[in-house]
Amino acid sequence: MKDSDLLAYVIVSGMQEKKAQAITVVDLRNINNAVVDYFVICSGTSGKQVEAIADSIAEEVYKKTKENPWKQEGRDSKEWILLDYIDVVAHIFHTHKRAFYALDTLWGDAEITHIENP
Repeated sequence: MKDSDLLAYVIVSGMQEKKAQAITVVDLRNINNAVVDYFVICSGTSGKQVEAIADSIAEEVYKKTKENPWKQEGRDSKEWILLDYIDVVAHIFHTHKRAFYALDTLWGDAEITHIENP
């Protein structure tokens, strides 16, 4: 398993741990000029849940890979938290913000996988 594949899998696991909704993995590896391998996107229904999901992702990734996010954004607003692991970027949206930005739909040629809640 390639490092970015493992990282995407661990990020999904961290999202599921806190009952994230509508988890989507956007595989950008076959897209010309894509800056990352994967976007992993999910939603939370409150600022508190969005923050808890981000914390869970960071904790799971560190436990499994000993990596910390290279960059984090949005922790103050808790409406869209981004955790950048260079090859894989996790986007945790408050439900209403996700609909507005519609990241899931920006790459028509990307392979998109919707993860069912366990």
